[in-house]
Amino acid sequence: MNLSTFPLTDIRDLVKSKEMDASDLASACYRQIERLNPTLNAFITVIPSEPFSAQGGALCGIPIAVKDLYDTKGIRTTGGSRFFADNIPQEDACVVQKIRKAGAQIIGKTNTHEIALGVTNNNPHYGACKNPWDVTRTPGGSSGGSAVAVATGMALAALGTDTGGSIRIPASLCGVVGLKPTYGRVSLRGIMPLSWNLDHAGTLTRRVEDAALMLQVMGGYDELDPASVKTLPGDYSSHLKDTMKDRKIALAVGDFIEEADPEVLKAVRRAAQVLAEEGALISEVNMDFLEEAALANALMTQADGAAFHRERLKEHPDWFGADVRQRLETGAAFTSSEYALARRTQAEVKRKCELMLNVYDALILPTTPIPAPVLEGENALERARQLTRFTSPFNLTGLPALTVPCGFTKDGLPIGLQFVSRAWNEAGVLRAGFAFQQATDWHTQKCPIH
Repeated sequence: MNLSTFPLTDIRDLVKSKEMDASDLASACYRQIERLNPTLNAFITVIPSEPFSAQGGALCGIPIAVKDLYDTKGIRTTGGSRFFADNIPQEDACVVQKIRKAGAQIIGKTNTHEIALGVTNNNPHYGACKNPWDVTRTPGGSSGGSAVAVATGMALAALGTDTGGSIRIPASLCGVVGLKPTYGRVSLRGIMPLSWNLDHAGTLTRRVEDAALMLQVMGGYDELDPASVKTLPGDYSSHLKDTMKDRKIALAVGDFIEEADPEVLKAVRRAAQVLAEEGALISEVNMDFLEEAALANALMTQADGAAFHRERLKEHPDWFGADVRQRLETGAAFTSSEYALARRTQAEVKRKCELMLNVYDALILPTTPIPAPVLEGENALERARQLTRFTSPFNLTGLPALTVPCGFTKDGLPIGLQFVSRAWNEAGVLRAGFAFQQATDWHTQKCPIH
């Protein structure tokens, strides 16, 4: 049985009805891990299989991979770092508690760019994670291992984190779905911080409806997380099939967007046409102001990361990989005035996006400006600036953003389409993404190494 052809809800219901054994689901994933992980290096730690008894829950029996930034009780959580190589948490992160309670099977901790500060996932301590569409290329990061695990069936869903695009970038480059919810929607408690102001927890899945199911489990107020916001519980699945007729969609244009690879821009314009055929009203909107948002996000990410890792940077700078150390040292050198100006840019861009999204139901743009670049011999800092170009503005604003597959380059590399909407409107980006998914078959394509 090809599990990737079934939504998680169908697989869960088969487990609940005992038409499918949860242990068989896990075994299928472990076989893929055994076969592919030596080549792709998606996992830092594989968690040995344990007997599973189906007890119900929204994720009953679903094998899920967890980025190695999330605390897992009794299982090492490295953050992709030498500093935490022997770190054994005493309790699960809040989100891990939730997915366990919902019946998920956690099968392993996935590879990440060191301390999540980068997008190549070329980790000097645990090895490079590789793109399953072309193993000479990066899978993206920092949640690269989670994207690879989902793309290859090593897991049926995965948890990631996103500070400048670290869910959406690898999802786009590996041909899967990546969801970054609104800032404050999902608890960050028990997740190793990179930036307290920009970090988001989210998911990587094969399908949009799977992302909706995962968010239904993961979302909700956590009084012990200072970033958590008390809002009404979301219903992310029941309106997925609502019509797109007369939905107003803004297609991002302008010099900032046009610098993307022509193949990427062509695929996104084709995607806009698909949405128009589904009844959406497409209007071009200049989004050049996002450039200042990307620059501010980069500054804050590095400065916040340097603050969190200040003692480690002081005591053992040589324990960091070269690119991460350079970015942390750059972050530590920013002045308070530079940081204050970035925060002001954050407020201004938030308001501009708010005003624009009062008019439009969603914004669409490329997820990344280029397809997956080669892994070796590239400048990791330049890749970070390039690949976060279209994703990082929506960490700065905290808006919900979703990436779905929307095509392939002539070299057979995936291209991602990004949907963004107003704060707390995850249902809106999921509905738009689902409508596009239903009208296309890009999400069904298998990578060559699968």
